[in-house]
Amino acid sequence: MLYSTIKLKVNNNRNKPVYLETARKGILKVRIKEAYEKLKSCQMCPRNCGVDRLNGETGICNTSIKAKVASFHPHFGEEAPLVGTYGSGTIFFSFCNLLCNFCQNYDISHYGIGEEVTDDQLSDIMIHLQDRGCHNINFVTPSHVVTQILSGLEIAIKRGLNIPLVYNTGGYDHVDTLKLLDGIVDIYMPDFKFWNETTANLTNLPGDYSEKAKSAIIEMHNQVGDLHIDNQGIAQRGLLVRHLVLPNGLSNTDDIMKFLATNISQNTYVNIMAQYRPCYKAKEVSELSRPPTMNEFKEAVESARRNGLSRIDR
Repeated sequence: MLYSTIKLKVNNNRNKPVYLETARKGILKVRIKEAYEKLKSCQMCPRNCGVDRLNGETGICNTSIKAKVASFHPHFGEEAPLVGTYGSGTIFFSFCNLLCNFCQNYDISHYGIGEEVTDDQLSDIMIHLQDRGCHNINFVTPSHVVTQILSGLEIAIKRGLNIPLVYNTGGYDHVDTLKLLDGIVDIYMPDFKFWNETTANLTNLPGDYSEKAKSAIIEMHNQVGDLHIDNQGIAQRGLLVRHLVLPNGLSNTDDIMKFLATNISQNTYVNIMAQYRPCYKAKEVSELSRPPTMNEFKEAVESARRNGLSRIDR
């Protein structure tokens, strides 16, 4: 059975998430209708596959009308302001719109392990994670299933969902799709993987990844602003940017940190991550075939500080 209905611990969240008011005003219902329209000739992400997902067709993300969930649980390995005491309520969606050749979760993103869920089941998962005491609902790899998330959310709100939503994305997002999430997502957590097309070619990613990521992060920040953390140390609203340090300078860290400090905010909360290792097909590419050195990681952190960014996740 994919999900459990066991009630363990109720999270008494102090701040109401934005989606409750959006739903009360009837805006969420309108957004759901708009999102389903986009699936008729899919333009949900910058891949612009144009397939009719409502009638079973699939594009790059291999997902038609139903979302597929690989796993869900309280996660304690996320950023400190998301984890708190009881964890971040992660829902890992199967498949992906990026398909990096170094993906550490390639069994989920490339092979699509998991189980299809109805909107009602997705709602139950959200409520289950809230009942476990999770501080938020953390949608992992959501870019291709925004429609299904919105539909499940509408049901979950009626069942009492009242904790923040985290949009945990690879960064390759359509601004038009993000606008559907304005007033719904509380915390945006995009990756900004690299800056130039050379790295895109080496990692099997679209050549316009950087341009799309920049536009997406600007839109995200316009919607939610800098990350707000309450007096308990728990994130309530705002932007948190992840940056994975790749070996051989392939992450173009200095360009990305300069962009965040100059075009977003010097108060941007950043997680500079050192856990890259050559997974999936990365060993076939010499430039990607080793982890970053400690010096490469330290230089990435120093780049953030040098560009005026001081909110760096522990």
